[in-house]
Amino acid sequence: MHFTSEQRLDDNLLERAFTLGDIPGILWTPESASTSAPAPAPLILLGHPPLGLRTMYPRLLDRARHCVARGFAAATIELPGSGDRPRLPAVDQARSELRQAIEAGEPVTDEIIDALILPLVDKAVPEWQAALDALLSLPDINGPVGYSGGVISIGVRLAVVEPRVSAAVLYAGSFVPRAMLEEARHVTIPLHVLLQWDDRGNDRQASLDLFDALGSEEKTLHANMGGHTGVPQYASDAADQFFTRHLR
Repeated sequence: MHFTSEQRLDDNLLERAFTLGDIPGILWTPESASTSAPAPAPLILLGHPPLGLRTMYPRLLDRARHCVARGFAAATIELPGSGDRPRLPAVDQARSELRQAIEAGEPVTDEIIDALILPLVDKAVPEWQAALDALLSLPDINGPVGYSGGVISIGVRLAVVEPRVSAAVLYAGSFVPRAMLEEARHVTIPLHVLLQWDDRGNDRQASLDLFDALGSEEKTLHANMGGHTGVPQYASDAADQFFTRHLR
């Protein structure tokens, strides 16, 4: 991991851009107001859709501020095929077929969903694990670790294979391959799932099926009316409280 820039933002927030090999990322940590170093903070990994860090930055920064205000560090990385990273032609083709099906009012087939999501999960999860290795080696970060956001299938896979992730807030806003339902049965960590009931780009029933399949003894579904970006503030507050309960 190499830090490439550093800036101090308002509300005691330190933002550092980094690269992990050829993967860009951003780390936000609480900045102590005193001269002494702050105590190591628990870490929340911020998942996001594959739209590129530059596009997602305002929303990620807002989420990071919520994390830091509660004493957590927050970090994110660029997903495979996004931003300035090399494209994934097969995924791009599936994304084009997805748009065509939606615009034509046709059903989105399982084949399109698998081609769009599964390669992204296969590539992204090991990168998140590598980022976690590097982040937890820093003196101002320690466990436990939480995952927050989407793509929801990435969050599910990470919850299954990464024992350092001890709680997750999953955003039900992306298509779900049927194969992920079986993986979901092996998730055991506490979960808080956010679902926007009127999200036109999301298969509501698939999200409900995934929630039903999740094997965790503690799992909460927080559903709200509204579209994809209309998550009410009180829903975000409930997610913050979930992490405070499980990571503090």
